[in-house]
Amino acid sequence: MKLHELNNLTDNFPSTEKFPAIFVGHGSPMNAIEENDFTRNLKLIGKNLPKPKAILVISAHWQTIGTFIASTKNPQTIHDFGGFPEELYRIKYPAVGSPQFANFVKETITKTETKLDTSMGLDHGAWTMLIHLFPNADVPVFELSLDCAISPQEHFELAQELTHLRRKGVLILGSGNIVHNLRLLRWGNENATPFDWALEFDEKVKSNLLDGSFYELIAYEKLGTAAMYSVPTNEHYLPMLYTLATKEKDEELKFLYEGFQYASTSMRCFRIG
Repeated sequence: MKLHELNNLTDNFPSTEKFPAIFVGHGSPMNAIEENDFTRNLKLIGKNLPKPKAILVISAHWQTIGTFIASTKNPQTIHDFGGFPEELYRIKYPAVGSPQFANFVKETITKTETKLDTSMGLDHGAWTMLIHLFPNADVPVFELSLDCAISPQEHFELAQELTHLRRKGVLILGSGNIVHNLRLLRWGNENATPFDWALEFDEKVKSNLLDGSFYELIAYEKLGTAAMYSVPTNEHYLPMLYTLATKEKDEELKFLYEGFQYASTSMRCFRIG
């Protein structure tokens, strides 16, 4: 893109007050329809957020080879799971997309090649949270994929380039889980006592978030056995790094929720700014 074209694109999105960036632990798709301590807190979080021009979601459930940005005009509600009650499959989250902001993101990311995806809908990492945060579905939503072929450090560096979106009226939403071990979930017992290793890793991450020890969080594999159990695969962990990477100097990081579901899923949520 030529410089004058990029300037014209930028002019279409005038600067605003800096919007927050948030990370939510999304857990089971059942959180879309359940009334529990976590979902009650999500509703409160939403009420305390300013209304953005658009929401960029980085979800654990859109993994690709390469980095893609959804430019879908009317994204479908994707029910990307099985074995749940019929009520869950009937839910629609009818937010529109934002092809304009998708193009803006594509043209301003320089560290990696990005491509537009004109068909991607909203996976359950997005809509099961948005249904509580913005229940009226009156804000455009678009997603950024997780490239399976790059390292956590590269994800973090890519995410740093998203920081300027916060001054364009965009709310950045990372949706995953700091601790997420499906094999060891205690299904049927949402309030089961968390495993010791899960508590240990969640507390280590909390401490590093508060200390600003970003390298330790990027190199999470070095945090011991608890990390191995807590992050057996990293697609749920990476959205946390995307949110964290947009933190600017002296910005406050505030925890919005702390807790576990099914013993091996941390539902920790935090806000930057």
